[in-house]
Amino acid sequence: MSVLVFIEQRDGAVRSVSREALGEATRLVAALGGGEVVGVCAAAADPGLASLGDAGADRVLLATNAAFAKYDAEGCVAAVAKAVEAVKPAAVLFAGSSLGRDLAPRVAAKLGVGLASDCTHLTAEGGALTATRPVYAGKALQNVRFPRTPALATLRPKVFAPVTGAGRAGTVQPLEVAVPGSRAKLREVVAQAGATADLTEAEVVVSGGRGLRGPENFKLVEDLAAALGASVGASRAVVDAGWRPHSDQVGQTGKTVSPKLYVAVGISGAIQHLAGMSSSRCIVAINKDPEAPIFKVADYGVVGDLFEIVPALTEAVRKLDVHA
Repeated sequence: MSVLVFIEQRDGAVRSVSREALGEATRLVAALGGGEVVGVCAAAADPGLASLGDAGADRVLLATNAAFAKYDAEGCVAAVAKAVEAVKPAAVLFAGSSLGRDLAPRVAAKLGVGLASDCTHLTAEGGALTATRPVYAGKALQNVRFPRTPALATLRPKVFAPVTGAGRAGTVQPLEVAVPGSRAKLREVVAQAGATADLTEAEVVVSGGRGLRGPENFKLVEDLAAALGASVGASRAVVDAGWRPHSDQVGQTGKTVSPKLYVAVGISGAIQHLAGMSSSRCIVAINKDPEAPIFKVADYGVVGDLFEIVPALTEAVRKLDVHA
């Protein structure tokens, strides 16, 4: 039984979240008793899809059209639907990125099948797929089974490991798609000046909360992030106060992150925030309140004045030269 993976590309390069999805697809295919891992990509030109053989793809279907230079929702839906018709997969996987969260529900509606979003685990037994996803702000896990195929799922970034050296063919085949006239068009994507990796794809995230007392003190977080090579996040309270843009918000109504290291500076740990970062592999919390809820999920906690602790930690990291 085959598994289809939507391959995201940006600026002519395949995104790492799609390699994670391909890695999970190879494991699913094995659990389903064998079959193909097939990618489908909508792009203006080939973004180097042949290299995805080492990431687990047996073949990749490429729909090329000038409209795909930027994200075209209706065109991408048409491409995935055509690929499903050709491959007849047991499952279709999307990265849980902003693009994947927009595209997957559209495809599910087009095909009339179910979708499990923000999945953190997938299993296959007896030819049936079961998806596990956090619910109730991460306080419980829900197992979802699909009565119809294909089963659609979006995968939380940084949770599923990519594979390397898979040695599959990675053959690129053209996919003829009639691109419908879109009612809405993406005109421009503007990168934030000086921005590091997207929060959802970052290996390390340093987030700040109300304990910083004001936007001018966010430089403490930025300096520590720079020393660690990390991306900067923020709590909802900080974003609502106008200290940071919404693109920095981590939490239930912001971004869900799963980095190797998450450092929470002056964040109390409201349930809304915990829902967006509790799956991080290692959590370090710095807060003056020993009863702060963030300490319940932290692997390491420092109780004290962040205005003394964070500069000292930043200096220590700089001396270690973690990027050497």
